[in-house]
Amino acid sequence: MLNPPTVNGRPKAPLPLALVAADLAEVERVYDDALAPFRTRFGPLVSHLRHYRGKRLRPVLVLLAGQACGRVTRAHHVLGAVVEMVHTATLVHDDILDEADTRRHVSTVNAGWGPKTALLLGDMLFSAAFRLCSTVDARACEWVGDATNRVCAGELLQVSRAGNLALTEADYFEIVAGKTGALTECCTRLGAHYAGAAAGVADRLADYGGALGAAFQIADDVLDLTGDPLVAGKTLGTDLDQGKQTLPLIRALAALPPAEAARLRDAMKQGRVAEVLEALAATGALDSAEAEARKLAANARLALAGLPATPYRAALEQIADWAVKRDR
Repeated sequence: MLNPPTVNGRPKAPLPLALVAADLAEVERVYDDALAPFRTRFGPLVSHLRHYRGKRLRPVLVLLAGQACGRVTRAHHVLGAVVEMVHTATLVHDDILDEADTRRHVSTVNAGWGPKTALLLGDMLFSAAFRLCSTVDARACEWVGDATNRVCAGELLQVSRAGNLALTEADYFEIVAGKTGALTECCTRLGAHYAGAAAGVADRLADYGGALGAAFQIADDVLDLTGDPLVAGKTLGTDLDQGKQTLPLIRALAALPPAEAARLRDAMKQGRVAEVLEALAATGALDSAEAEARKLAANARLALAGLPATPYRAALEQIADWAVKRDR
């Protein structure tokens, strides 16, 4: 961990799975059991979902937050499976919206079975997630339901503003807080609460999750513009293709004189990627966006300051660093 390998000159810090490996295996058993009724009729589709279960960041956050606050219970295993199902459903739907062909180096459900099947599969996952969540208690359903509503609202806001090249930073951060920050915030709140943490501690863990999610999304938006598809394992450049304004693009437009900003807007509309990347580099917008992600990651680490100094807290801090240094 002290000297992690590098990819393209950037530290490649793996997620700290070893600390929660046994609990994560139980989360996956619960996940598989919840989808078992669908395997008889939809075996190939359900089996294909294993390709969507990559980093397992969200259940890891539930488990680490629980351990950092004292203990992991059966509720953590169930809720870890719930948030992973919700996240997977959003990925399946995202691939429809983005018309993406590849995720984690394999074909998306949308590419393999078509958008109608992908839409219904995502809906099935949402339904299964809430059925499973109901076995915990009403509070869990309330928090997961609220987070899912915020995710959908964030995605809806982004889609409704697609092509709006006058999108503000405030609008962008509202989108990010919903589409990514809401679920990571929910994960760490759930982890803390079901470990028996006081409300104030759960609130601070939620602050950590929200800041982490925002940092993760900004880093993802930078990777969408500059990443290597072979390393990332998914279709890149979809934000620009679909007219989605992200932080690097917003800041590049703000930094340019009016005439140059107009040329950049035209390049964005016409998909002249090389010209867009040149403007991003010239204005320092990519560096600025990465700095914003690092600031949010630092805020996430600060939210953990009141927790005991345990390996679980250290792992949460490591994840904040990983979120902005990853290459996929």
